[in-house]
Amino acid sequence: MTTYDVVGVGIGPFNLSLAALADNVDDVSALFFDAKPAFSWHPGMLIEGTALQVPFLADLVTLVDPTSRWSFLSYLREHDRLFPFYFAERFHVPRREYDHYCRWVASSLPSCRFASPVQRVDRDGDMFAVRYVDQATGRHETVAARNVVLGIGTVPSTPAAFDDVLGKRVFHSADYLDRVASLHDARDVTVIGSGQSGAEVFLDLLHRQPDTGYRLRWLTRSAAFAPMEYSKLGLEHFTPDYTRYFRALPEPTRDALVPAQWQLYKAISAETIAEIHDTLYERGIGGARPDVTMTPGIAVTAARQAAGGVELGCRHTEQARDFTLSTDRVVAATGYASRLPDCLDPVAGLVDWDDRGRYRVGADYRVALDAGAGLYVQNAESHSHGVGAPDLGLGAHRAAVILNSITGDSTYRLPERCAFTDFGAFTDFGAVTTAAPHDTHPGGD
Repeated sequence: MTTYDVVGVGIGPFNLSLAALADNVDDVSALFFDAKPAFSWHPGMLIEGTALQVPFLADLVTLVDPTSRWSFLSYLREHDRLFPFYFAERFHVPRREYDHYCRWVASSLPSCRFASPVQRVDRDGDMFAVRYVDQATGRHETVAARNVVLGIGTVPSTPAAFDDVLGKRVFHSADYLDRVASLHDARDVTVIGSGQSGAEVFLDLLHRQPDTGYRLRWLTRSAAFAPMEYSKLGLEHFTPDYTRYFRALPEPTRDALVPAQWQLYKAISAETIAEIHDTLYERGIGGARPDVTMTPGIAVTAARQAAGGVELGCRHTEQARDFTLSTDRVVAATGYASRLPDCLDPVAGLVDWDDRGRYRVGADYRVALDAGAGLYVQNAESHSHGVGAPDLGLGAHRAAVILNSITGDSTYRLPERCAFTDFGAFTDFGAVTTAAPHDTHPGGD
């Protein structure tokens, strides 16, 4: 049985970043598995014209090692696109191109094995035994791992109200491109959810509306179709500095803070909002009223099959008003949720779970574990590390922290300070003395 220093379960952008950075470390042996036949990144949402929400520098390696052969600029050079990219002057690249870049890296790295689902992870002394299936041969294989890194990503999530209607007439936005043709013969289409995915689906359906003729509706339980916080200081919440600050907060404070910061990660880019408004403005020339309804503050409380469509039970939260509406099709852009992989069941008893059944995760992304081997997680630690956990801009940094932890060395040099903001109380100003209150008098000295 071959032994590896690192075995990754799942090959999304985050474990792919780890694979790319590990490729440059001679004394680290690594192997990564994924059940899919090839790399793919949200294929149902690679809508033409959509752009990545982070700059191209947030690729798999650049913010840690800009000299890496696996950088986005290296990818462009490999495909003779450096001059077109230079002339395009685009800081935010097409999402389809980011997907193609990742596929290029994944297919080039010998450590990445697709069509190889991991079946189980067992404890084997001071290591893990990782069992997988090579689907090309049908053979069951096992490798030993000194460390396992989970990078399985998240899964589409829909409210419980939709449990009985998911199917032909109601589907998640993750399947949008595969299912959009089924909407063309509908008379009435409803999009639910006002994050970036919901906005992109609504905009694409809006562009198709002149040819299809359907009535288009957009509902969200949020108080507004709100823009993403994208100011330069606001973005400093996606730095290692903020992650360190967040980790030091009490757990109840962290749990309350993440949902309160929704505009950092669940809102809409200003560019998408502007394009929606511009499209509606063009449609309204001469006083015409576009056949569109957009309503915030709507919670969908129930859903049932109706003749030819779906009936939604809704509540306007601010008006405290309940009502029903009928629609032919529903696209639920209702986000994603973390999951615990079945392959981890044999060692689940070794994990120190918190009171809400989540991993207890250290500063180096290592799970608290009653075992000698190391178990690390990527994008399963928002509760302990904050809103930056799913952000691509922190992916390379997190992968480098994990590699440094595994090697016990500064394999990659990481900056001590990245933000201008001091998130804590006077963290760089030494001891702080609180002065006693004193009387003040208008006109006094």
